[in-house]
Amino acid sequence: MQVSAAPTTTSASLKARSNHKLEARSSKSGDATYYSVGLGSCGHTNSDSEMVAALSSKLMGSGSKGSYCGESITVESESGKSVTVKVVDTCPSCGEGDVDLSPSAFKKLGSLDLGVIPITWSL
Repeated sequence: MQVSAAPTTTSASLKARSNHKLEARSSKSGDATYYSVGLGSCGHTNSDSEMVAALSSKLMGSGSKGSYCGESITVESESGKSVTVKVVDTCPSCGEGDVDLSPSAFKKLGSLDLGVIPITWSL
């Protein structure tokens, strides 16, 4: 009787999964701003009333399907208010830790009059 081993996972794919898990556990710091939502770099049209966000070009990568497209992130202000949003777009002017929010999502953290709010966020 011949026994065969189960398919193995390559070290490259294990490393990719491991990096994603490590990234998911860490948080980033930056500033939250808001923008007029429309057709995003992830290929879908959203509105200002939805809980959506854009991340930096560095995080999103190149091409029409950024690495964070469709991911949910939780954004928390220094005052302890938080909102969970879906990543739908790229923010070319954002730093790596910054998040550009829909107006509705930004309002969960503070007044639109503030314009910029210091935040932390994680997957």
